Amino acid sequence: MAWGGATGVGSMPGGDARETAKTVTGTYEDAGGGLPYLAELPARGPGADMIGRTAGLLVEVYARVEPSGWRIGDRPGRDTRRAASWLGEDLDALEEFTQGYEGPLKVQAVGPWTLAAALELRNGEAALSDLGACRDLAGSLAEGLRAHLAEVGRRVPGAQLVLQLDEPSLTAVLRGQIKTASQYRTHRAVDRQLVESALRDVMAVHDGPVAVHSCAPDVPFALLRRAGADAVSFDFALLTERDDEVIGEAVEAGTKLFAGVVPGTDGPLSDPAGSVMGVRTLWRRLGLNPGTLAESVTVTPSCGLAGASPAYARAALAHCARAARSLADNPE
Repeated sequence: MAWGGATGVGSMPGGDARETAKTVTGTYEDAGGGLPYLAELPARGPGADMIGRTAGLLVEVYARVEPSGWRIGDRPGRDTRRAASWLGEDLDALEEFTQGYEGPLKVQAVGPWTLAAALELRNGEAALSDLGACRDLAGSLAEGLRAHLAEVGRRVPGAQLVLQLDEPSLTAVLRGQIKTASQYRTHRAVDRQLVESALRDVMAVHDGPVAVHSCAPDVPFALLRRAGADAVSFDFALLTERDDEVIGEAVEAGTKLFAGVVPGTDGPLSDPAGSVMGVRTLWRRLGLNPGTLAESVTVTPSCGLAGASPAYARAALAHCARAARSLADNPE
């Protein structure tokens, strides 16, 4: 499948679902092709944020908003209904602007470990504190994603769906850096095999490509590849030379890189070729064939665009598409 040379991470500013869908589906047609996606609009409030949206997808697990965040409850309530309503609005808008569309389409959801780090149990501690709860949460998420992907496929029948799991807390989970409710201690690190197994089980619900996104430092590329990720999405500025070996192995194994090279908040944008200069430098350092750049790299913002102005968000997505075209036209 052709992934597309550019895409966004997921979130967008503002609260206008139709205008956002028009932007994320039309930008790439105007600026060189890419991967449109079902955007998130967290500025609308609880239930439109990435945790709330994914909590709303869970099967037989319900969550409500407390002063400390999202907490698992006994039954669906106002916050669950609100999350479903926002998602329905976004799906309606996406369907409107993808009439007759055939090609790749990305759908995002929070992965099982970031969800376990963010959702609280009834005692106020993160679900991460209870491995049984983590297992149940991953199973519920898998069932919810299966239904969600089927719904998107029904609304956009020509789409080749790409599932993106957002795991910004994954490295902290692996290192035992997620704080307890008291903020004085941290939850113990989760065994890497358990982390990998849960990710693999959730990814398995989709018979198409799966990407995993993290805008945190030290993304565990090798673990994600073993779990079955076809692509890894990351903030390119956070890479260090100690990541070279795992990235080189990933590229040679056919793993797609979603390289976040465009700032996610308002600021000046360099020329498109300048934005991907670091990617070209990495390729030379690794001794990789420059001719593989366009097929191996999708250009993205460094993270979601929820904190940007609407005008900058539109400009950033168009800039990603032009930078991707620069990689394709001038790989050296």
